[in-house]
Amino acid sequence: MTRVGLVGANGHGQHHRRIIAGLGGVPLVGLADPQPVQGDPQGARVFRDHREMLAETRPDVVVICTPPHTHLAIAEDVLRAGADVLLEKPPVRTLDEHHRLAAVVAETGGACQVGFQALGSHAAARLWDFVANEKVTSIAAVASWQRDDAYYARAPWAGRRQIDGRPVIDGVLVNPLAHALMQALETARAAGAGEWATLEIERYRTRPIEADDTAFARLTFPNNARLLAAVTLAGEDFIAGDIVADGSAGRAVLEYPTDRLALPGSPTEQSQRTGLLENLIAHRETGVPLIAPLERTRIFTSVLQTITAPDLPEPTLLEPPHVQNRAGVRVVTGINEVLRQVAETGSLPSELGVPWAVRPATRTPPR
Repeated sequence: MTRVGLVGANGHGQHHRRIIAGLGGVPLVGLADPQPVQGDPQGARVFRDHREMLAETRPDVVVICTPPHTHLAIAEDVLRAGADVLLEKPPVRTLDEHHRLAAVVAETGGACQVGFQALGSHAAARLWDFVANEKVTSIAAVASWQRDDAYYARAPWAGRRQIDGRPVIDGVLVNPLAHALMQALETARAAGAGEWATLEIERYRTRPIEADDTAFARLTFPNNARLLAAVTLAGEDFIAGDIVADGSAGRAVLEYPTDRLALPGSPTEQSQRTGLLENLIAHRETGVPLIAPLERTRIFTSVLQTITAPDLPEPTLLEPPHVQNRAGVRVVTGINEVLRQVAETGSLPSELGVPWAVRPATRTPPR
């Protein structure tokens, strides 16, 4: 019987507690959180320090749901304690941290699954099979969400790039809409694009934060394929999250949060997905392959490091009349049309003549 522990029991950690409870026959033996644990601990012992939890409960699998800048150290402790890891996204801050964690995985023989749960989508797998047999010219990720003032007040690191001189990770593409970026990158990989060659990015913010809440990124690959990500937390009409692939047979669209897929010439279908914790436990018990092993996410970390690098220009602040405040939610006027034009044309807002747009920063992959 696989015994599970959870580090980071509150906030999104409560979502993981529900998943564990729903598996049936998988005991939750420990919860670790520096703050008082909210809600029913489900019979688990409660700790303020994850190292005490590891020593006293000896779980087989540990879910880590803590701020991104704390992931590496906790994951190393868990692996060295003999447990496997389900590590929330984004997994780490840099490729150096990625390689360091990969070395600990190899050293301990443990497993590290990264919490990109949309990778377990059966609809996404069908999309990747489709693009593998197509000449794909472009891939786009489009999403329009809203986040209010409370979202940025929920944690000291929210919307920040540094706390007490230490780098932290936040921003629309690397945290709330990281799944959109990861799904698009995986679609490019399935289409044979390889490693990205150049990245052009425009980043914007609609409030006094350090990170961006609206971003447009264009990645170009050695085979001249391109990937456009156009996402915002200051949207008008809701766009859940579309992954669009244009190929020789036409256009395929995956709405990744709902697992709805429309392939050329076929009606839209909705599929199920395999849960990452369920898959990790099966991997431990029977050896089935991991859905989201750490190495599969290396390209995401490469992009993350590039678009959160300290030498990148600060996100441009958008102000009225381009921004409206609606009950604590900042909305960029006309943003949904801009998102759609970027995805459709492959051009960035500055190239489309959008009045608030600034020239993109251009980068090559970190070494």
